Amino acid sequence: MTRDEKRRKARSDYVYRRMNGTTIALAHGVHVATFARWKKKALQDGDNWDIARSASIIAGEGIETVVSSVVEDFMMMAQTLLEDIKGGEGTTELKVKHLVSLADAMTKMTSAAGKLAPKVSELGVAQHVLQELLRFVQENYPQHASAIIEIIEPFGDRLTELYAT
Repeated sequence: MTRDEKRRKARSDYVYRRMNGTTIALAHGVHVATFARWKKKALQDGDNWDIARSASIIAGEGIETVVSSVVEDFMMMAQTLLEDIKGGEGTTELKVKHLVSLADAMTKMTSAAGKLAPKVSELGVAQHVLQELLRFVQENYPQHASAIIEIIEPFGDRLTELYAT
């Protein structure tokens, strides 16, 4: 396989198979730095592999799926960061500063996700309303809690069908 063929195959693996640079370099018998140079050179020539990759993902899975995945990854990282802040070393002032930054990032992520994928945002709101309804019934009408749970579970599935498709 020629160097140009390897470069084209590397681009294809990166864009369409979503492989990372290290894996691609190993698969094609080139150094990771070579892969990085190919990618950088392509960008200079007007071929942005990252944009092509994003477009491929959106075309294949739809923006809603992509946004859901990004939000899910972000929230998992935010949870890890929150645990680090709670258990980590440092002054209270520093921890508060980190919490404020995290809250700001979460607000921006939520806003952006809502704009890019309104159905995902709507589903989140609908699920939140159901959780609040359940909490309200448990606190104020505990005798009806089992009935509301019986209704909310299948209704939650219905909401997912409505908003996730």
